[in-house]
Amino acid sequence: MKRVFVGSFLVSVLCMNSLRAQDPATGGKLTIQQAIETGLAKNLDVKNAEILMRQNKIDWNQARLDMLPDLNGSASSGINTGRSIDPNTNNYITQQVNYATYGLNSGVILFNGLAMQNTSKSTALYYQAAKMDWQQVKDNLTINIILAYLQVLTNEDLLAQAQSQAGLSRQQMERLEILNKDGAILPSLLSDLKGQYANDQLTIIGAVNTLESSKIDLSRLMNVPYDTNVQLERISAESYATKYEATPDSIYLTALEQFSMIKAVDFRVEAGRRDVKAARGRLFPILSLNAGTSTNYSTAARNQVLLSTSEFTSTDYVTVNGIATPVIKQEGNYSFDKIGYGKQLNNNFGSNVSLNLNIPIFNALIQRNRVKRAKIALEGFDAEAKTTKTQLQLNIEQSYMNMTTASNRYKTLIDQVAAYTESFNSAEIRFNAGVGTSIDYLTAKNNFDRSNINLIAAKYDYVLRTKILDYYQGKQLW
Repeated sequence: MKRVFVGSFLVSVLCMNSLRAQDPATGGKLTIQQAIETGLAKNLDVKNAEILMRQNKIDWNQARLDMLPDLNGSASSGINTGRSIDPNTNNYITQQVNYATYGLNSGVILFNGLAMQNTSKSTALYYQAAKMDWQQVKDNLTINIILAYLQVLTNEDLLAQAQSQAGLSRQQMERLEILNKDGAILPSLLSDLKGQYANDQLTIIGAVNTLESSKIDLSRLMNVPYDTNVQLERISAESYATKYEATPDSIYLTALEQFSMIKAVDFRVEAGRRDVKAARGRLFPILSLNAGTSTNYSTAARNQVLLSTSEFTSTDYVTVNGIATPVIKQEGNYSFDKIGYGKQLNNNFGSNVSLNLNIPIFNALIQRNRVKRAKIALEGFDAEAKTTKTQLQLNIEQSYMNMTTASNRYKTLIDQVAAYTESFNSAEIRFNAGVGTSIDYLTAKNNFDRSNINLIAAKYDYVLRTKILDYYQGKQLW
């Protein structure tokens, strides 16, 4: 489907231009293209679909990032009081000690049954499906705006037709009032025309209400405030009343390749297959590589420096020739200097590397049940795809039938209007000449008016039916 994803700046400019076009002070008129662009920029359903698409994109990016090695740092600092272990000597000490430890660790999964790779592909497909859903919402809104726009034009024509009918009735009524004053006609003739004129006035009141209601419907789709003064640019519906060349089969085949809804369900089916593979992959052992480094600091750490040695007679003795002789020992005199912060961190630096294998043996069958759930979800996606394609084919057949009916109805109504126009002209001439009755005149007029009203509705209905078929083929709707 040929689509144009407009940037936010461009959308804003288009919306501003659209609003300017709607401003009565500028004398501009709202075009159908501006109505569509305004709706796409402001409609809540479109915005919600876009938000969901962006969330799916984040999930896809995260799934790809999950395959990269992680890197985490740690730092802690505290105070020990009472009995504790000197981190420098690993001896027990009883004193207050301030300490700090630092670490840096990294790990990467080397193999887990390709679960992460399939999850990444699955989330990518869900993202593509969400993009198609977003496009589908925009397409649906576009066709609805076109329908609402054409309905406003139809109601404008119907109002103009009603006003024309009332004007014709008024002219006849004014003519008969003059003749009635002169006593040249039966009073019942004037009464009949007054009744017809009142009926035409009621028709105008109803047409005005219908027109304003259709403008409100259009404003609702565009998500803009209702403006009773808004004027729509006219289109020539007759220029679209040409034979539609495509057949239902060709439209369906094109729709299978271009229609956003079909693309979305196909993406979900493929994503479901990837989900099954990912779930199966988690049944395999996980091979990972980890590495880390750490160091620490403690206020209890001291450097022991030998200052001098001295001799002293100990309580130990040895027997020499039967005589107990005391043992003389040497004793060192030491000083204990505090080790600097940076030096301690450097001296206590250590690192490790490990290769780990985690073999799942029994975990309450969690992973196997996840595989089953993924298969069930895939069945749902398959059923949705088949149903969507079947419904699409039925909708296209119905839409084509509606288009054909609208075309035939439009052509028939053209002939009917021509016939009733001639009949009404003849009845009007006879009535003005005083040889026709009011019943004959009003019957001819009502037939003429009704056929014109039907023709107005039919010509816009045919345009809409052709646009619906274009919509299924992904064509530019306007």
